Amino acid sequence: MTQASLDTRLDGVVGARTAKPLERAFEMRTVADLLHHFPRRYSRRGELTPLRGLPIGDQITVVAQVLDVRERRMQRRNGNLLEARITDGTGTLTLTFFNQQWRSRELVAGRRGIFAGKVSEYRGSLQLQHPEYELFENRDEAPGGEQLDEAAAKAWAETPVPIYPATAQLPSWTIQRAVELALDALGPVPDPLPGEIRDAEGVMAYGRALELIHRPQHDADWRGAQQSLRFREAFELQLALLDRRRRAGLESSTPRPLTTAAGAEPGSTPLGRFDAALPFELTGDQRLAGETISHELAQPHPMHRLLQGEVGSGKTLVALRAMLQVAASGGQSALLAPTEVLAAQHFRSITEALGPDLAAELNPVLLTGRMPAAERKRALLSLASGTCRIAVGTHALISDNVTFYDLGFIVVDEQHRFGVEQREALRRKGASPHVLAMTATPIPRTVALTAFGDLEVTTIRELPPGRQGIETFTVPELEMPNRAARVWARTAEDLASGRQVYVVCPAISAGEVDPELDGEEAGERARPLANVEDTVAELRRRPEYAGVQIEGLDGGMASDEKDRIMRGFAEGRIGILVATTVIEVGVNVPNASIMIVRDADRFGISQLHQLRGRVGRGEHPGLCLLMTTSEQGSVARERIEAVAATSDGFALAEVDLELRREGDILGTAQSGGRSTLKLLRVAEHGELISHARDVAAALLDRDPELATAPGLAELIAREHEAGLLDNLAKS
Repeated sequence: MTQASLDTRLDGVVGARTAKPLERAFEMRTVADLLHHFPRRYSRRGELTPLRGLPIGDQITVVAQVLDVRERRMQRRNGNLLEARITDGTGTLTLTFFNQQWRSRELVAGRRGIFAGKVSEYRGSLQLQHPEYELFENRDEAPGGEQLDEAAAKAWAETPVPIYPATAQLPSWTIQRAVELALDALGPVPDPLPGEIRDAEGVMAYGRALELIHRPQHDADWRGAQQSLRFREAFELQLALLDRRRRAGLESSTPRPLTTAAGAEPGSTPLGRFDAALPFELTGDQRLAGETISHELAQPHPMHRLLQGEVGSGKTLVALRAMLQVAASGGQSALLAPTEVLAAQHFRSITEALGPDLAAELNPVLLTGRMPAAERKRALLSLASGTCRIAVGTHALISDNVTFYDLGFIVVDEQHRFGVEQREALRRKGASPHVLAMTATPIPRTVALTAFGDLEVTTIRELPPGRQGIETFTVPELEMPNRAARVWARTAEDLASGRQVYVVCPAISAGEVDPELDGEEAGERARPLANVEDTVAELRRRPEYAGVQIEGLDGGMASDEKDRIMRGFAEGRIGILVATTVIEVGVNVPNASIMIVRDADRFGISQLHQLRGRVGRGEHPGLCLLMTTSEQGSVARERIEAVAATSDGFALAEVDLELRREGDILGTAQSGGRSTLKLLRVAEHGELISHARDVAAALLDRDPELATAPGLAELIAREHEAGLLDNLAKS
């Protein structure tokens, strides 16, 4: 038989009947895809899995022993029911089969095996209906039927059994058999990692690690293989990110210095005039960030920087000052925002901040997908002719018919909401323009190294003076109905004092149900989510809000309607704005003092932190009330109480990382919702990630083109081609 390589197609190794389900379930196409589907955990034939507390509705795989089997006729339908109880020595789980009496010949009391299925409950007992199972050979017999001596029987019972991430159609042992076929067929495996790095880091050879992680004889085998493969994953990722940063730095870009004419007075430039008119002092962090960005804009290579900072820390002001520096050389800047509401807000605040003279000189324009044709045409003409120096827009900026005269600087706000392809499409409209990505979601260092390691990171922690604090409280509606009632009374008090209120709901209309419930469970337990339409109607009926204008806002509204409502709220005519998370970022109404989040358990930590940043932006302190029906002790309740406990976004980012792990934070593969990472966990392996980065940086310093490590060069080229790094950066 011809030996297989990691690139060999799976169907040629495991057969089409197995390869097709593997591709459907896990997008596996090659031997490498299969062998990088690592075991979730390991059991032993002689060691049983605890059966107590199995979560109802979960697909589980357990090692257990058959306790007893009985048959009985069904009362309400024809046929027989076979019930087999399995045990871990204390707890039990019932397996049920309809009209399959022949299974009693296999499921003999005392036999052990792996059982897989979806946990359900019947009359207070946990059960698996029609589970898949694979029984181990008798403890005293080898696979061929011959008797084992005591030592061999002990070794057989203690050999680790890999348990793989599986599906109902592809149980763990089916995947294990496919893996064994692939390993048996696999020829010598080339190792891309240079020998000196393997030796220095104590990393086992690549082929050996793949063998031992799937076919260990002892626990030390799979533990060593895991450590070796985890280092490889961290090292290869950091090497690829550093290489991408290095190559980006080799591109040529038009320098955009502070002044363009020798001896020009600083005050005569757009930035100088803007700074002179500022009614306040920049914070220390804003000044330092501005100096860093200003220096990089003046270089002949494009800037690639991530600016992260707390809600209200003044990131947009830093970005605007950079735009004015670019404008001094005649260059254009484009600010890309994820929603029309945020784009319109940015456009208004930039125009107001510039003042009449600078606004007339720089001619900022707004470009969104739902603009009237005449306005859109004027905006496009201004961009193409160069009379507009600052463009603010949504995805419409990326459209094919948008042409810039001299695009020198791109600002991507809330960059995680844009795909890499979208950001690249805008970048191609200029000659290697400088790029500044912004995020108001503080990022833990290990996440930044893992997802944004090809960007330089600048952090603003300092808030501008005069910002009022925000108090945050959890409001458990079921446990404390009086406190829930007090929410609306307190709202009326602030409205009577002339202030304004946000109410945020997770749904637009009553037709939407809890997204965590589906199928039969949704039919039985679905609770309507708090929604904009019903909340507006409910609040308008309350006598305490008589005379208060209450409006709803969601992302699906027509552009002019959204703009009308946001203007009405910004100008103080609307007292209560009921909205979805369309107001999560960028919306600035200093008179708003209360943020009420209904069904707050439906939102993530970063979303809740962003939402409460909409209040306390003026002279009045902010109050954020997180209403929930989630149970005490649940993960959802933990999220809410973490937000209520601290206003430090960086501390919350670490909590978020621990609760969610990195699957949600770092983005997913193109489909299936799986984390891009295999063995690496940024919440647990921060030191390893940092160390791997140092090792990768040292290698690139010695050998920038990786001439001495052709395997690594090929690996990085493949990662770029497959867009694996882009999946991480979409987080």
